[in-house]
Amino acid sequence: MKQPQSDLLRNIGIISHIDAGKTTVSERILYYTNEIHKMGEVHDGLATMDWMDQEQERGITITATCTSCQWRDHWINLVDTPGHIDFTIEVERSMRVLDGAVAIFSAVEGVQPQSESVWRQADRYGVPRICLINKMDRIGSNYRRVLEQIQTRLNGRPVLLQLPIGLDAGFIGVVDILAGQALMFDDAKLGRIVNYQDVPEEFRDELKRARETVIETVADFDEQLMADYLDEKPVSQTAIRAALRKGVLAGALSPVLLGSALRNKGIQPLLDAVCDYLPSPLERPEIIAHRRDDGTEVHLAPIPEEPFCALAFKVVADEGRKLTFLRIYSGHLQAGDLVANGNSGNIEKVSRLFRMHAHKRERLQQAEAGAIVALSGVKEVLTGDCLCDPENILQLSGMQVPEPVINLAVEAKDVQSKERLLPSLEKLQWEDPTFRVREESETGQILLAGMGELHLDVMIQRLAREFGVNVTTGRPQVVYRESLKKSVRHRELFEREFEGKSQFADLELCLTPLARGAGRKIVVPRDGELVSINPLWLDGLEQSLMLGSDIGAGLGYPLTDLEIRVVAIDNSSGRTTEAGLKAAAQKGLQEATRKGGMILLEPVMRLEITVPSENAGQVLGGLQQKRGRIEGMHSLAGVEVIAALTPLSELFGYMTELRSATKGRGTFVMEFSQFDAAPDEVLQRYGLL
Repeated sequence: MKQPQSDLLRNIGIISHIDAGKTTVSERILYYTNEIHKMGEVHDGLATMDWMDQEQERGITITATCTSCQWRDHWINLVDTPGHIDFTIEVERSMRVLDGAVAIFSAVEGVQPQSESVWRQADRYGVPRICLINKMDRIGSNYRRVLEQIQTRLNGRPVLLQLPIGLDAGFIGVVDILAGQALMFDDAKLGRIVNYQDVPEEFRDELKRARETVIETVADFDEQLMADYLDEKPVSQTAIRAALRKGVLAGALSPVLLGSALRNKGIQPLLDAVCDYLPSPLERPEIIAHRRDDGTEVHLAPIPEEPFCALAFKVVADEGRKLTFLRIYSGHLQAGDLVANGNSGNIEKVSRLFRMHAHKRERLQQAEAGAIVALSGVKEVLTGDCLCDPENILQLSGMQVPEPVINLAVEAKDVQSKERLLPSLEKLQWEDPTFRVREESETGQILLAGMGELHLDVMIQRLAREFGVNVTTGRPQVVYRESLKKSVRHRELFEREFEGKSQFADLELCLTPLARGAGRKIVVPRDGELVSINPLWLDGLEQSLMLGSDIGAGLGYPLTDLEIRVVAIDNSSGRTTEAGLKAAAQKGLQEATRKGGMILLEPVMRLEITVPSENAGQVLGGLQQKRGRIEGMHSLAGVEVIAALTPLSELFGYMTELRSATKGRGTFVMEFSQFDAAPDEVLQRYGLL
């Protein structure tokens, strides 16, 4: 297949909370666009996009998977993302390169915790969205409640484009509000045939009111439409769609459709909405890069005639070799081309170029601006690197990578596994920036860090299955953070002789605690007394402070919620050296944190627990014993949904405990919320009291 013209290209992602139906929707999209000829189901382990063994066994999506399809005259590059918080980096890097997204919500559960997380990720990258309220056939479905939650919990502005025909198990079709037609999906043909009919009489009044609501909402984006509406002139369907598209591209509106993917209803209108409302690469804000040599801005045009520039948003260890996924922002790329890594300066040759269909590959000779492709041959590329024309080396902004919150010690079971352990772990780190490995210098123990128990369990399974490395594991450990009780200033004088050369620095640091969740801020001014210092030395000083704050002060945990400011550097003697500055910075940071009084911060998770009503009291009591703070509780279709904040250290093995308390009927999901001060018993354990 040849790449289409850019205005007919759609790069979209499917995003939602776990179990809202992302992969089922993706499977129907591939079926109705004739990319596959038989639909597989997630619960059977046969879904096309869930191709990994563990995905099929666990019934969840673990890694973001790319594919392509065609609908009408448009080309759609589709990325199916995970819904579990442990794999949030897969959503993060997908959002970084996509032009639009389809947010899926369950008509029963509504907006759930991970729905909020992925919505915020899309907000952060300015990705326009359309919405599908899925599972309209389920008992307890309530699309009106979901619309309200999109407004109140996500601060979105939904525009309902369909009305349901039938409720719960009686859901059989939808009314298209703009076209004024009823859409019925042929069950005998697995929903492939859509029958367009007149709107039933009982929907006429509701349809009229719903259409007026749409017009009132989109009128803000078209002055002529607004004038016609106020003058009570007829407003055409074409004008409404054009104004709605303007609102979507501006990120102000989100069209909402209804459906039941499992029952093969509502997918074709969703594909139409993708083509009609989501942007092409030409309609996205200009991408700005910076030249590697002098930092000047370069505005990238999404056309093949420009110099090549792309972002490596994902790296996969494929049979021991790297397969790198790219979003091309400008220019074109051919197999055999030389490309430069804008981050490292390395130049490498592209061996092969592929269009991916889940884990299957289609060889390409060339890819142009706007494309999402994979390539082999480049060995030194990591997630977030910029690949570009060697004659025009550029850098692109990276992506936000969340910090791991849990540690796990591992040890090889046999000699062969011991030899392969570290090389295998390195390959897994290629793929996942949230997966970290470090070796304790004193004990030789290997520690894995990740986003949760499920994340690390998947990695341990992959070690055994893909690399033949068998390990034993210890009990998971919480990754704490360190901060200060009070502001402190500290002067550090460093003077030492190394290999006959004197290394000297005299600097003053000021450390100021910040509000919880503020993160870490390192300030090295480039004015005042620091003007006389070599700018490259100041860069090295900043890196040294960053490294020192990663190491921490007392217990080896990273510093956070803290501003570290270089107040002054005394260079009056002219003896200051770069090595002296770096050494003084690290030693001064250690001394200053001791003066400021170290405090330990523990990760706190936001839980949403769904339990039968008769078990709610027992579950609430268990949460209080775990230092949980109940934030809210509401009833939903015969169950209670409990929102709570609970320290991560109290949640190891909680799924087993919850299932025991509810006879297997209780479930929960969690996501990282914040770091809070650890209680006295934790401080005593670490000798801080």
